[in-house]
Amino acid sequence: MVTAWVVPNNPLEDKTLGNSPLAEQVRWGYRIFVDTPKEAARFTGAKVSCANCHLNAGQRDRALPVVGVAGVFPEYNNRAARLISLADRVVDCFLRSENATRHVAELATPGEAVPTTSSKEVLAVQAYLAWLSKGYAVGQSPPWRGRNAIAQDKLIPIDRLDVEKGKALYTERCQSCHAADGQGVQIGDKKAGPLWGDDSWNDGAGAARVYTLAGIIRYAMPYLDPGSLSDEDAQHVAAYINAQPRPPYPFKDRDYPESKIPVDAVYYKR
Repeated sequence: MVTAWVVPNNPLEDKTLGNSPLAEQVRWGYRIFVDTPKEAARFTGAKVSCANCHLNAGQRDRALPVVGVAGVFPEYNNRAARLISLADRVVDCFLRSENATRHVAELATPGEAVPTTSSKEVLAVQAYLAWLSKGYAVGQSPPWRGRNAIAQDKLIPIDRLDVEKGKALYTERCQSCHAADGQGVQIGDKKAGPLWGDDSWNDGAGAARVYTLAGIIRYAMPYLDPGSLSDEDAQHVAAYINAQPRPPYPFKDRDYPESKIPVDAVYYKR
């Protein structure tokens, strides 16, 4: 049985962590994770935080948890067609989900906007992920990883997904938090991340793939009633969300160099 993490293990409140340089990196990595636009502004072209997808600071079951994942890397990445490190994965999230490339055209020195594996923000997030993975096996994927996926035999062909049905479901089940325009509703000190438009993830992000997004919706949403949407409904909602405009990832032509573009990567040219 997999634990459902509800209250995040918070390094800001961990008295045993101490005050070493590493401890300060872990704390900053946590702050970046939960408020990325504020804490990593130079690499955030969107208004999305890591915790908008990896709920409860990456510690909620069936909501893309990252507990224990540090020991999995390096691992093969099909999109890059090579082994990638944990730092490589964090960089990719900044470039795609955080749309760091949005700043490139705005700067006199474009390189300042592009995160690398040695960027201080990347190292801080890596430190937080390593802290979350303390005590977990190296080289072994934790049992809760990869569970945000709809079974292969339940997938509906992309051309049979109904965007209008997805819109109706979105209005009924998602709009109260994400708003009709997809930009999120402020509820107390919380606001759902934007699902499309200039401030959302770009079209090269993992969530820009219909089946990937459908798996997140199926098991992590709605936030207060996760798992209540069917496999079919989650796919229609994902098709609607990924039929909306979003920022372009300028390097999509470099993706999947040794394999076919996945059928659900709807923003890619065939």
